[in-house]
Amino acid sequence: MLSKRVIACLDVRDGKLAKSVKFVDTKDIGDPVEKAREYYLDGLDELVFYDITASSDKRNIMLDVVEMVANQVFIPLSVGGGIRSVSDATDLRLAGAEKINVNSAAVQRPELISECAQAIGNQNVVLSMDILKVPVSDDIPSGYEMVINGGRTRMGIDALAWAIRGEELGAGELVVNAIDADGTKEGYELNLTRMISEAVRIPVIASGGAGTPDHLYDVLTEGKADAALVASMVHYGEYTVSGIKQELHDRGLHIRMSW
Repeated sequence: MLSKRVIACLDVRDGKLAKSVKFVDTKDIGDPVEKAREYYLDGLDELVFYDITASSDKRNIMLDVVEMVANQVFIPLSVGGGIRSVSDATDLRLAGAEKINVNSAAVQRPELISECAQAIGNQNVVLSMDILKVPVSDDIPSGYEMVINGGRTRMGIDALAWAIRGEELGAGELVVNAIDADGTKEGYELNLTRMISEAVRIPVIASGGAGTPDHLYDVLTEGKADAALVASMVHYGEYTVSGIKQELHDRGLHIRMSW
């Protein structure tokens, strides 16, 4: 049985760790390099680094910050934000990223997923999805719509259909980020996560809404996610990585422990 993973997300803006609620009211809250090292030493399974304004600003990701983080952590590092080409993906790999996350550019040009998968391997290509709950319609039969550019641009694309297509194009993993739950600390969007997990064969990472270890337990069991992404609950010191993993382990989940 594969272990369930606990993943911390570092949203970075202008080189600083940032956090928002439902993709708005973004605040700077610290140093991403210090936090990355802290979580790594506390037993984190994997780290996700997002340059949250690279796509909307139409610029490349900050490779210097990626390099600094990669020099501090020795666990899988997944990086996203502003990746538009195989060259961008290759630069990130050379900077120390094990996996690359494609999001906005892939929605606009789906071939990017296949191109990156062929260049660096399916297992190293993560399709990150920012998803908004909307009324069910002919165009959005699942009731969940894809949004790009850091939550700024609705695309009229059904999220479930896009997840399935992303797997077909070569993505090795999906991040399912529920905008409506983002930063609320009220729990993951279980229906959305379960819907996508049941529709694809690749691992699904649940994102958006983590506030307590119970929320992680729910999304890893009822939501059928393979991994749970945390941000606010560890960034603000309310919980530690080791404490979260210990509680999940004690409740019977197969968790990789550091002891």
